[in-house]
Amino acid sequence: MTPIAFSLVLTGVLLNAAAQLLLKAGTNAVGHFDFALANVIPIGIKIAGQPAIIGGLACYAISVVVWIMALSRVPVSIAYPMLSIGYVVNALIAHYWFGEILVLQKMLGIAFIIIGVVLVANS
Repeated sequence: MTPIAFSLVLTGVLLNAAAQLLLKAGTNAVGHFDFALANVIPIGIKIAGQPAIIGGLACYAISVVVWIMALSRVPVSIAYPMLSIGYVVNALIAHYWFGEILVLQKMLGIAFIIIGVVLVANS
C-alpha cells in the first residue's frame, strides 16, 4: 500500500470514528428518547440543532468521499478490514470522553484487532 493510499484509508477510518463519537456526544446532549409519532418533531428539532450531531454527519459525508478515493487505490479486501481501527480509536476515546469502562476483555479484543489489521495490511 502506498503512503497516499494508506493516508486515505486512515483518514477515512478516523473521520468515521470521529462521526461516531460526535453522534454519541450529540445524543448525550439530547438525552434518551422513545420512537413515537409524538416525538418526531420535538426530537427532530433537538437533533437537527445539535452541533455535535451536525459535525458527526459532516464527518460521515467527508469520510464517504475519502473512502471512495481510498477504494480506487486499495483492494477492498485490504481496505475494509482497516475499518476495525475505528473500533480501537472509539473505545479508547470513549473511555476518556464518556467514561466508558475498558475491562480486560475489551483490551484483549482491541489487541486482537490491532494484530489482525497489521496482518491484513502486510498481506
